[in-house]
Amino acid sequence: MESELKEMNSNPPSSKEERPLLKSESDVSAAIEELDKKFAPYARTDLYGTMGLGPFPATEKVKLAVAMVTLVPVRFVLAMSILVLYYLVCRVFTLFSAPYRGAEEEEEEEGGGVVQEDYAHMGGWRRSVIVGSGRFLSRVLLFVFGFYWIPESCPDPETTSSEEGEGDKEEPERPGVIVSNHVSYLDILYHMSASFPSFVAKRSVGKLPLVGLISKCLGCVYVQREAKSPDFKGVSGTVNERVREAHRNKSAPTIMLFPEGTTTNGDYLLTFKTGAFLAGTPVLPVILKYPYERFSAAWDTISGARHVLFLLCQFVNHLEVIRLPVYYPSQEEKDNPKLYASNVRRLMASEGNMILSDLGLGDKRIYHATLNGNLSKLRVFHQKEE
Repeated sequence: MESELKEMNSNPPSSKEERPLLKSESDVSAAIEELDKKFAPYARTDLYGTMGLGPFPATEKVKLAVAMVTLVPVRFVLAMSILVLYYLVCRVFTLFSAPYRGAEEEEEEEGGGVVQEDYAHMGGWRRSVIVGSGRFLSRVLLFVFGFYWIPESCPDPETTSSEEGEGDKEEPERPGVIVSNHVSYLDILYHMSASFPSFVAKRSVGKLPLVGLISKCLGCVYVQREAKSPDFKGVSGTVNERVREAHRNKSAPTIMLFPEGTTTNGDYLLTFKTGAFLAGTPVLPVILKYPYERFSAAWDTISGARHVLFLLCQFVNHLEVIRLPVYYPSQEEKDNPKLYASNVRRLMASEGNMILSDLGLGDKRIYHATLNGNLSKLRVFHQKEE
C-alpha cells in the first residue's frame, strides 16, 4: 500500500502518454475517494467532508454563521475561564509542595533523559481537592462544549470478563491501567471527569502555560523520543512501573493509556501496542463513541483550530460510553503481552461494534501526506474556475 501511494506522489515519467496526471477536478475527487477507502479508519464521513473543508450546503453555512456570532464567543470565554480557574486551584493547593520525583528519575536527569515529576502522589485533603475539582470542572467543560448528557452502559460481567480471578470475588484485584479507544482530544476530558487518571504526554506539555501544571497534577508520564542517553530507561519502563504501582497501591494514581497509539474516526479499532499489558495486571477497558448528525468529533484529517471551531458551532454534541468489567488475564496472557493485548482488543471491538484494522500510525501519515497533495490540486482547479 505504501509503495502505491509513493508512486502517486513521485515525479511523473518523461513520456506524456505514461503520465498518471489528474487532469480534472473529478479525477482528483475520485482519487480522494479511493484514498478514503484504503485508509477507512482515518477518513471523515460527516457533512463537513474531508479535512473539514466541505463543500457545505447553504443551510449549513447559515447555521455556522449564526453559531460563530452567538455560541462560539460565549463557549470560548467560558472554556478559558474554567481552564484558568482550575489552574488557580492547582497552583494554590500545590503552593508549598515539591513535586514527586523518584530516585530513578533523578538518575535520568543526570543522564540527560526525561525527568518525571508530578503532584499526583501528593496525599491528604489537598490532593482530594485537586482531584474533586478537576473531575467536576472537566465535566462542566464538556457541558460547555455541548455534551449535555453522557450515557454510560456496563455490559454483563459474566459475558465479558476473563475466567481468571473469578474465584477471588471477595477481594477483586485492582486494575493497573485503564485502556480506551482513541477518537479525539475530548477523550481526555471525559476520562478526567470520570476517574482523573494519569496520561502519557510529550515532555513539552509539562512546560506549557496553565496546562503544564495541570498535567503534573494529573501525574502525566512525559515522553521525549529524541532522548537517547544510555541511562534513559524509556517511557515503556516508566509506564510499566506506574501500572504495577497502581495495581498494588490503592492510593497511587491510576494510569490511562490509548493502546492504538493514535486517533481514528471511531468506527475502527487499530492494533494495540503492548505497553499497557506488559505488567500482566488486570485492565479496565472503556469504549468511547461519538454519534453525530452533522459534525464528527473525531480528530482526524482536520486541523486543531478548525476542529475546535466547528465543535463549538454545534449546539449539541454526543458522547456514549461503554465501561466493560475489569479484564483479568490468564497465565498465558500474562506470559504473552501480545496475546493479552489482542484478546482485549477483540473484546472491545465486539462490545463496541467496531471494525478491526491492521493499519497504524505510519499508514495514517502516508494518508495525510497524500491527501494534502490531492487537496492542493483541487484548490488549483477552483482558482482556475474563478
